[in-house]
Amino acid sequence: MSTPDARLDRQFERIGRQVPATAGFLRWVRKPHMHLVRIPLALVLILGGVFSFLPILGLWMLPLGLAVLAVDVPILKRPVGNTLVRLQRWVANLRRRYRRNRVAIAPPDSAAR
Repeated sequence: MSTPDARLDRQFERIGRQVPATAGFLRWVRKPHMHLVRIPLALVLILGGVFSFLPILGLWMLPLGLAVLAVDVPILKRPVGNTLVRLQRWVANLRRRYRRNRVAIAPPDSAAR
């Protein structure tokens, strides 16, 4: 398995660990014989991400659609894998910063009175 393939697989596994409800679906859709389902699904997700301003649809659909499409399109594997890594690092930094600021401005405990 090449490095872009391995990186993309690791990102799918990471998404499956972070959102356990998606783990089984992501394993199923990544099976080699599922390309007839994977390509239309990826295109629908990308289209849903483009129209994220509509109700129910969301921006989360765009990177997921690109990731699913990258399984079948070799030229997309490296950029999508790298982008997923950067996106997850960015989200982790935002969460860390939010927690740090929340703790800094937290009201004093009522037990200390």
